[in-house]
Amino acid sequence: MTSGNAKTDAAINRVFALLQEWDKGNKTTRGRILEEFIANNTGKTAPELELEFAQAASLFLTRLTAWIRLTYMLGTCVNQQLQAIQIFLSAPSGHKYLGEFLEVGGVLTVLEILGLKQAKEADKAEALKLLQTVCNAGRKYKELICESYGIRAVAECLARSKSEETQEQCRQLLQMLAQGNPKYEMQVYKGLIALLPASSPKAQQMAAQTLRIVQPIVAEANPNVVEPLLGLLRTLHLEVQYEAIELIKDLMSYEVQKLILKRLVELLKATLDETVRRPQILEDTDVEKMSAPLPVFVQQAAAAKTIGVLCRESNETADKLIQMRVVHNLMVAMGNSAHADSQRQGSVTLEYLCRTFPIVNETCREAMGENLYITFMSNPDSLYSEMDAIQCDVLRSNKVNIPGLAEAAD
Repeated sequence: MTSGNAKTDAAINRVFALLQEWDKGNKTTRGRILEEFIANNTGKTAPELELEFAQAASLFLTRLTAWIRLTYMLGTCVNQQLQAIQIFLSAPSGHKYLGEFLEVGGVLTVLEILGLKQAKEADKAEALKLLQTVCNAGRKYKELICESYGIRAVAECLARSKSEETQEQCRQLLQMLAQGNPKYEMQVYKGLIALLPASSPKAQQMAAQTLRIVQPIVAEANPNVVEPLLGLLRTLHLEVQYEAIELIKDLMSYEVQKLILKRLVELLKATLDETVRRPQILEDTDVEKMSAPLPVFVQQAAAAKTIGVLCRESNETADKLIQMRVVHNLMVAMGNSAHADSQRQGSVTLEYLCRTFPIVNETCREAMGENLYITFMSNPDSLYSEMDAIQCDVLRSNKVNIPGLAEAAD
């Protein structure tokens, strides 16, 4: 017998012994085998894995996929099993492993892990990384995940997760499913819109952030994005507000521009009965709910701030807002003595409009009276702290309607 044959026989015997140990072993034994496999084989190519397993690596992969289907609901070594399967699926030149994984319904099993209440966050994150590897194999694999109701599963996982790592993996996967996947890009887009009213601020932030990437892919903006997006302006989390304003800026080049501007102007007149309906699956019972009127006033202040951002970006947009009676409504916000930030943001935005448009400047001087106007123009940031109740009332009850500009149609 040649030395080459002897080495081959020894390798086959070693693999046979390993598989036997797996088949007869309890979960402790299998856990040890998994740990050793992960430590010794991470980053290997398919030919290297075949060499390690004497051209029989698929026999070990088959055992992994069978055991995870039996144990994923119990949580037995799930993380290690997912890591081991990932080694096979991510191995360069390992396309056949992906085919074997898909043939036994591997995608459905991994998606089910995401929906398990008892599943650990680390296991969900590992499951999501595995799905990303499947995505990377090409368009038909993205379609397979989507056909398996993957978009909904990943979106719900993002909404409910308590771990930022898991949420980030969800966000990355949703983004991947929208890119280079024309058949399902719109479904991902709608799924992200449905996430905007989620209870988790991190989920809201990530949904808005990913919508900015997906919006150009789907080309047309869905009008259903407007209300949940403006609902984000009620947040006390500045990182969520930032992403919301950035997405609003992006949407100014789409047909929803007029609707967004109209609603922003309306939000300057805060009402206490405005609520954003939240799908039940997005509810988080652990998050304390703020009572009105605070969220409405937070939204009023954020609307004034957003209008200021949009006006500075484009005089054309500012002109449209003026036609929608934004000056009248900004003065109403400035008179809201119940919320100082509404007064401050309203003042700062209106001061910009006064300095940019002479007709706005003259109208405001006349409506406010000389003393209040001088104080307002000299320091709009702190005007709220210097106004008395009568001045607030004057602002709230103003009748400003810029001459020569048509009112926005209701």
